[in-house]
Amino acid sequence: MGLLSVDQSAVLVVAALFGMYQFAEGGCSGGRCCQGTDFTCVTTDWRMDRVYGTCYCDERCLKTKDCCFDYPTECPAQLCVVSEWSHWSGCAQHCQPSFRVRRRSVERLPQNSGQACPRLEEQAGCMEYQDRQGQFCTSVQAFITTMEYSKGRTHDLYGAPMDAGFCMEFKMESLTPQCMVENRPYTRWMQYLREGYSVCVACQPPAMNNHSRSCQGDGNLLLHWQAAGSPPCRGTWKKVQRLQHCSCPQVHSFIFI
Repeated sequence: MGLLSVDQSAVLVVAALFGMYQFAEGGCSGGRCCQGTDFTCVTTDWRMDRVYGTCYCDERCLKTKDCCFDYPTECPAQLCVVSEWSHWSGCAQHCQPSFRVRRRSVERLPQNSGQACPRLEEQAGCMEYQDRQGQFCTSVQAFITTMEYSKGRTHDLYGAPMDAGFCMEFKMESLTPQCMVENRPYTRWMQYLREGYSVCVACQPPAMNNHSRSCQGDGNLLLHWQAAGSPPCRGTWKKVQRLQHCSCPQVHSFIFI
């Protein structure tokens, strides 16, 4: 191959510089990352599917598969960041099955198709055993909910460890048909209740009476119980034994409220 002339060399240098400029200006570099669907967030470069042409740097490009080749590195997905859960609130009502709430807030919204924020509020069944004047309620029925909600009872409002309490094992004697048809997110646990089955129910504060160290409905007789969150789901059970710790399967483990 012969030597290139000065003019030819100059042309090649200019072409190379032009190509470098085009490469630098193409793709999603330089902060060209757009939220949602943005048809102006467009350039010409290699796409992620290895096709050269029009490509985008907006969040929608992942669905339409026309992102620029460097979208994953220049516009990395950022997940939603939320705060820790607040303490559980008090029961909304006294001396009857009610609910308590805990919340968390969004600290950073998701970007670049990052995972959406999780739910920011949870509710759990509860029972306040004292009225607004501080007198103990006269209820004689046991109220229960799934053991899953006991995770919020490890510490009191001041951060001190709570009394671990004890566990009662019961044999289900009867229950209403309504328990079987519950399908709401916070009541699905009721579907696992069955006549003749043994269940474990934890007795812990605040359901535990500070003086008698017992829970409403943990006696020796054939007693009535009701599912928190669904008044029609109720029945009777009979005490089997008192245990230090609950050892029933998860779907048959509950807690007094």
